[in-house]
Amino acid sequence: MLIALLLLPVLTGLCMLFFGKALLCRVALPVMALAHTLLSALVALSVYQGNAPRALFGILAPDPLGVLFLMLASLLFLAVSVYAISYLREEERIGLHTNILDHGQFTNQPERRFTAFLCFFLASMSLVTMTPHMGVQWVSIEATTLSSAPLIYFHRHKSSLEATWKYLIICSVGIALALLGNILLSVAFYGEPVGESDFDQLSFFLSHADKAEATWLKAAFVFLLVGYGAKMGLAPLHNWLPDAHSQAPSLVSALLSGALLNCALLGILRGHQIMLAAGLGDISSQMLIFFGFFSLATAAIFIVGQGHYKRMLAYSSVEHMGLLALGIGFGGIACQGAIFHAVCHSLTKCMLFLLSGNILARYHTYSSFDIRGMRWTMPFTGALWTAGFFAIAGSPPFGLFVSELLIAKGILASKAPWLAVPYLLLLAILFVALSVAVLRMVQGRRPIDMPKTTKEPLTSVLPPLILGLAVLVLGVFVPAPLWSFLSKAAQLIGG
Repeated sequence: MLIALLLLPVLTGLCMLFFGKALLCRVALPVMALAHTLLSALVALSVYQGNAPRALFGILAPDPLGVLFLMLASLLFLAVSVYAISYLREEERIGLHTNILDHGQFTNQPERRFTAFLCFFLASMSLVTMTPHMGVQWVSIEATTLSSAPLIYFHRHKSSLEATWKYLIICSVGIALALLGNILLSVAFYGEPVGESDFDQLSFFLSHADKAEATWLKAAFVFLLVGYGAKMGLAPLHNWLPDAHSQAPSLVSALLSGALLNCALLGILRGHQIMLAAGLGDISSQMLIFFGFFSLATAAIFIVGQGHYKRMLAYSSVEHMGLLALGIGFGGIACQGAIFHAVCHSLTKCMLFLLSGNILARYHTYSSFDIRGMRWTMPFTGALWTAGFFAIAGSPPFGLFVSELLIAKGILASKAPWLAVPYLLLLAILFVALSVAVLRMVQGRRPIDMPKTTKEPLTSVLPPLILGLAVLVLGVFVPAPLWSFLSKAAQLIGG
């Protein structure tokens, strides 16, 4: 079952790459995504029941934390694959495109190549979430970079190429630092006997953490945090994120923000698990808290007055990665809130990026200052865009309100309750900044050159609608099995 989760997208992608026609690829993508989601659900059920599957001598051995991110990646990919049907059809119809920024003409990548790399991207993210081997996890996180770079360059123009190279360079520097962190981690455990489950490195490190050399272990976590933090989008290593999100197709941005950032977070969490087991959790927690507040402050600075609505969503991702780092750093109930926040943020941000694609296709501009009257020109997208804003800003009754409240409660219960003041202040600044841009786009008079209403394809509004409803339901009612699963995941990292 675990091997099938990897082979299914890989083989589908290879068939698309060498034999696929456009129509066939559009049909195969959601079919494969549905099969992958069902397999992921079976794995999650097995882990929940305490019968965690293993494969390849322990190289594949998911735990509740990994399975949580596996399910998120699979569900978001399913939503994106349905959205891609109308998106790719429209891209093929247009043919020769005009760049919004410099009005130069460009073409897209062949569709079969784009859909194939989408499948490879899913396979690499699946491997990240299922392996307890730190080296294999490092390789798979690097594979997510290599498989997603061609997706950012789907629109073959200068701006996309620049964003792709920036993404590759910054993430490659980060992954190189993470490699050094893995090497230092091995040095910290040098001399410890390796048992039969040598491929299950995480279990070995956790069981022998009390014997690790503390200095090397602390140095290893620093490099893991900085290296994977660059990929996660923690400030000040977030620079690739606004450019990549602004130039990538909206469905790719949805996966980058909703699923890829979680994979990098998982790499940091594995290091934090080992630090906790070694009795050095206070040190790793303080680092996470520092980068969490720094990311919140950075996002608040850049979102205020931001006119590019896709870059605005990118900086919002920096904000929420900071919130995750904060919750995990404070531990306890704040950590439980952070795990719940990861779920709700992924669903909401995927929803918003898909909607941004609808807006771009209708208004042909990235500037929120040039968009007015969405409630008239595209009422379904306008309504969902407004709901998505309230959700991502942490307003009740959406799930992010509950998670941010749990994080605040954890801060108040910590040794530094006064940190709740800057936490709430930064959230208030971000709420106001987002509301100014979003409501300006939805309200106002309808542009004269646009009809009052425009037909919106079902596949372009149904996925974000379902994602939005899921976040709304999670804000009102969390099923007991789901909360129990989230609690098990949080317990692994101090929750």
